[in-house]
Amino acid sequence: MITLEEIRKPVRQEMVEFNRLFKEAVSSDIPLLNIVTRYLLRRKGKQMRPLFVFLTSKMIGEITESTYTAASLIELMHTATLVHDDVVDESNERRGVFSINAIWKSKVAVLLGDYLLARGLLLAIRHREYTLLEIVSDASREMSEGELLQIQKSRNLNIDIETYYEVIRKKTAALIASCVASGASAAGAEQEVVDRIYEIGIQIGMAFQIKDDLFDYQSSGLIGKPAGNDIKEKKFTLPLIYALSQADPGLRRTMVRKISSGNRNASVVREVIQFVTDQGGIRYAEERMQEFKTQALDSLETFPPSPARDSLKDLVEFTVSRNR
Repeated sequence: MITLEEIRKPVRQEMVEFNRLFKEAVSSDIPLLNIVTRYLLRRKGKQMRPLFVFLTSKMIGEITESTYTAASLIELMHTATLVHDDVVDESNERRGVFSINAIWKSKVAVLLGDYLLARGLLLAIRHREYTLLEIVSDASREMSEGELLQIQKSRNLNIDIETYYEVIRKKTAALIASCVASGASAAGAEQEVVDRIYEIGIQIGMAFQIKDDLFDYQSSGLIGKPAGNDIKEKKFTLPLIYALSQADPGLRRTMVRKISSGNRNASVVREVIQFVTDQGGIRYAEERMQEFKTQALDSLETFPPSPARDSLKDLVEFTVSRNR
């Protein structure tokens, strides 16, 4: 499998400069803020979202100052969302290291998330990047709606496949779509091109989230959360939704009841995972993930060949073949 380091080649220097600028963007005169943000920077992830921004800008035309602003704005918003999510989920770990709220408690974590969002807004306004601000703000709205829709449907235990697609389009795909759309806009693309690339981002994001949901049915927690975590939280994702749709009514009621009443019991989680496997839920989800990936790759083929386009296609492949 191709590595992220190889995928970054067309924009390697730009990513180095981005990291320098991002460090400046989160700096503060408040010592506590600097301590916490330095901790955040030390444990930064794969930085796939800014990579989507830079590769798209380079595929469309040139990387500009606006590209750096777009990448920083998205990374600030995404990081703030992760910090807030850990507070909401009462999570003490993220990808194997202590979360902000585990070390500095929830109040500091919430305020840090607010600070990062404010820095993103100020960054866009100071550079007069109102189009980028609109793209990213719209993604933020979609993400909140997606999370709330999932909570609502999980409480009712009645989510179907179409609703699931709506949830993941909002809570995950919208952010990746904003990455590629803002990258295209920053490179000076016409609105028609920005809209077309946005839809490609939706396809990538759908595949990305289905891959994430499939991890929950693995025997080990490969992305920093234990297998079965979604089941414990009564989150109905594509493998489970499909499995329930294929089961006879009696078995379906039994499994829903187990998830509802005994969802934190390890033996129940194992039973649900086996049920999903037996009913073809994992296979079905993998097939749908591959379909979204193929749609995205086919759409990228309509753009002129370039090293950036090739890396963008490789990044799409990476989203569905990653093992964590």
